Amino acid sequence: MFNPPGLTNFLGTAQVDLDVFAIRSINFPPYSHGDVITGQLYVDGRLARSYGGEVEVVWRPDRVVRTTRIDGLTLRSTTACAPGRPAVVVQLEVEGAAGRSVRIGLALASTATRAAGGWSRPEPPSEPNTLREAEIRGAVVGTGESGSAVSLQGFDAVTSRAAAVTTTSIGSSSAGSSEFAAAAALRPQSMLEATVTLDASGNGQLGFVHVLDGDVGSAAEHYNACVADVPAVIAAAEVHWDKALADAFDPDSDGFSGSLPILETSNEALRKLYWWGVLGVVWFRRDNPASVIGRTYDTLMPRYWQTTTFIWDYSLSSLTHALLDPVPMRRHIEHWIDLDTHAHFGTEWLTGGPVGQWYSVNDFAMTRLVRDYIRFSGDEDFLATPAGRDDARKPVASHLHDWATAWRGLRKDHPLADYGGIDNLLECVSSYVHEVASFNAANVWCLRVAAEVAERAGEPDRSRLLRKEADEQAGHVNDLYVEGAGFWHARQPDGTLVPVRHCYDFNLIGTTMADDLSDTQRAEMVEFFQRELQTPTWMRALSPYDADAAFSLRPDHQWNGAYPAWPADAARALFALGRGDVALDWLPGLAKTANQGPCGQAHFVEEAVPAMAGGARKSPPQYPYLIDWSCSSSGAWVSLVLEGVFGLEVGLDGTVQANPRVAPLDPNARLHNLRVGNRTYTITAEGVS
Repeated sequence: MFNPPGLTNFLGTAQVDLDVFAIRSINFPPYSHGDVITGQLYVDGRLARSYGGEVEVVWRPDRVVRTTRIDGLTLRSTTACAPGRPAVVVQLEVEGAAGRSVRIGLALASTATRAAGGWSRPEPPSEPNTLREAEIRGAVVGTGESGSAVSLQGFDAVTSRAAAVTTTSIGSSSAGSSEFAAAAALRPQSMLEATVTLDASGNGQLGFVHVLDGDVGSAAEHYNACVADVPAVIAAAEVHWDKALADAFDPDSDGFSGSLPILETSNEALRKLYWWGVLGVVWFRRDNPASVIGRTYDTLMPRYWQTTTFIWDYSLSSLTHALLDPVPMRRHIEHWIDLDTHAHFGTEWLTGGPVGQWYSVNDFAMTRLVRDYIRFSGDEDFLATPAGRDDARKPVASHLHDWATAWRGLRKDHPLADYGGIDNLLECVSSYVHEVASFNAANVWCLRVAAEVAERAGEPDRSRLLRKEADEQAGHVNDLYVEGAGFWHARQPDGTLVPVRHCYDFNLIGTTMADDLSDTQRAEMVEFFQRELQTPTWMRALSPYDADAAFSLRPDHQWNGAYPAWPADAARALFALGRGDVALDWLPGLAKTANQGPCGQAHFVEEAVPAMAGGARKSPPQYPYLIDWSCSSSGAWVSLVLEGVFGLEVGLDGTVQANPRVAPLDPNARLHNLRVGNRTYTITAEGVS
């Protein structure tokens, strides 16, 4: 039930595994290593994990440190992705009795390949490899029949080509320990071994390098650069990440095309959740030269959907992208318009091509992306920019109008849009299908956005008609409400109303049409949320009282957990529904869930799995959970802090207002260097300046 942490250098990704040394899911597109595990540790001939001891895992953006004790030894590994290289390094430190010789073995595996096209499946491509000794210092090379990629793996010790292990002095460590002895030999079962003799202080160390590239010559260049000084590579990774995080808040840096405001607060929970959201978006930045559309932002890592950007997830971090990196945001919007957003759920950056089926959220997501880009960049001329291919080419404003009114073509026998089956919606809630309240409420919001765009374009008649239609649709959405209960129905094609106790109705209705609800509805919705969805450190996506709670164990949308944007959006909905006090009281518990690195694709609620480090535990990747270690929608937490806690409101014309609710947390808190268009603002508990 543990999802081991991932690492990235903005070129590709890797994941540590469950023992103290092994790594897996090493992928530097276009070259892939699949999800294979390599470097499983043996100590004195015995598989390390077979000892059954605990492994302490500490994650930082630049490294993962793992520690365990085995047979009188303390073993500590530090794993990092090499900056600017398709390589992962591991530094092993061994502590024990002075003079003791420890035989270190690694069970190696390789499935290196390069797919002919894009990566259009959840799992990255792979092919069977043959491992053999390489004519390179200490390395083993893995190649498949296609010859399209190679892996190089090896120790930084001098490798013995003899059948038996020999001992060779390789000098002092950078930490100042005495000389220790190490040597390596390739075993028939793809086992790489080295003997480490502990010095007078009982210390020894050994480095390991894994490179993935297109041919041995290119891989060797990266391998030799890393193996020459593994500790230096780890130190460089720290510098690399320090700069990336600093750049996110520096409008004059070259790291991003924009910047995020700086939060100053004495409230630990508020600060942690804000930084959690920022880090979780920076984490998915990809500056890989193989991308055909330049800088991209992946959606999941490190195990699933590498090279794919989902429109839905990107839009959940829309405000964050608009502030942090508006240039690639605009490029993504134009690219998605070119490919017809009614025909896929996202795109793959090795080819630029579409991936997957249509997601029902796409019209709302695209409207939100365009609106946020314009509001914060000040680039209102973008609305007049032609986009799309061939006969679909027209101004972005026209596309926005199409998205806002696309629901008309989805109606059947009822006034609301039918959003299809389970694969178009939440995928693991079988009752959440057809005329769902959430996206029909989003249509109300989209119509009003389109009306504002029309009004600013000098089309008052069109604007008036769109607003009238939005009001009418809001009434039809209200017809789905379960009176006295606080949740909503999903209408089926035959007219049957199926009650669905899902958070997505609460979130979207609360954030898109709260003013169209009665005081009674608002109060009942909050009561339902507190009674059936909210937990101390997280929330349930689906109420355990729902008839569909038995359908699936995938915790991103079911009773046993929630997708990482859902608590943030639920808290924004609480503010919109007039119960910001409930949201503010919840923040300290939510902040405990930020103790495990960037947001997971889902976290378990406390009843499903006990908390980890005080917070809701990240869900694991294997069946039936199928959850990746991190997810890019974490930018929703930035929206919560800016739009919820600080009450930020920015119009299409760049007008900045605020209705701050931050005083109960910290009356002296402030956001400064908030850039909107050409101006910079500060928001405090008193308002905007």
